[in-house]
Amino acid sequence: MTKIDLKKDLKQLYRPSSREIGLVEVPPLKFIMIDGRGDPNTAKEYQDAIETLYGLSYTLKFGLKKEKALDYAVMPLESLWWTDDMNQFSMTNKDIWKWTCMILQPDFITDEIYRATLEKIDKKKPLPSLAKARFQIFQEGLSAQIMYTGPYSEEGPVIEKIHQYIKAEGYEFDGRVNKHHELYLSDFRRTAPEKLKTIIRQPVGKLTGR
Repeated sequence: MTKIDLKKDLKQLYRPSSREIGLVEVPPLKFIMIDGRGDPNTAKEYQDAIETLYGLSYTLKFGLKKEKALDYAVMPLESLWWTDDMNQFSMTNKDIWKWTCMILQPDFITDEIYRATLEKIDKKKPLPSLAKARFQIFQEGLSAQIMYTGPYSEEGPVIEKIHQYIKAEGYEFDGRVNKHHELYLSDFRRTAPEKLKTIIRQPVGKLTGR
């Protein structure tokens, strides 16, 4: 049995500093992704997306463990967040938020393996957002990130600090193109809010003055 530790292999992406913001080059990576809209705290669409992503990810994992003798841990949930007009993006009006839920997959998973898994799930127990799921390569490129510990509702000052860092370093970003990215390392159902660990990442765009 070959065991693979994706977090260790990609430690620069999944184990950032919690003390200071840093720049990292995010390479092309394979994800299962689902798009949607609405308040993540109340929208059934968001919960359905999470259920579907984990259902697909675990089915892929156990299938490869059985058929290929490959074992790995399913990676944590991640989400991209934005609004059509970023001037209206607000923590108090989450109903207009748009999002993409996503879970990283090992590089050896192919389109063929993914399609076979879709068919297997569809025959057993269809997942609520299976028709919306897609398997694709996603690349962010140069990004600023930091590890944040605490409630999701109190991320604001850390996000603002990242934005200030990006400007101070001579970069810029567009929240609709270079979307705000969060990687949830803790299970919110079993973790106290003050102990939740979240990687906050902001991809940057072109240089502005270098």
